[in-house]
Amino acid sequence: MKKKITPIDSLRGQYEDLCSSLASTGYISQGSVLDRSTLRLPRSGYQWTRKVAGKTVTVALSPEQFQALGQAIENQRSLHRTIGKMERLSRQILFKLRQTPIDARSCLRKF
Repeated sequence: MKKKITPIDSLRGQYEDLCSSLASTGYISQGSVLDRSTLRLPRSGYQWTRKVAGKTVTVALSPEQFQALGQAIENQRSLHRTIGKMERLSRQILFKLRQTPIDARSCLRKF
């Protein structure tokens, strides 16, 4: 006999899948990368730009660094999307587990 999957079990399964995906995220970095060779000539090279203490900092990159940092930045963005999904699922699970609102005054009367 198959076990019936409840809506909360489904939400928990989705949450666990997202947790598992975090382990394979890879390196992460803030900022953005730019291939300046596609801009006006005679510019060439690659740049990484990010904010440090409210100031914009730009660093010149090699082609290999450009590729690696580009992937790390995409990983960071994916990580933030995953965490956002986890937050939404967490709220859904928590509210389904606790369907009735808690009256703070009645809780305080117990103590």
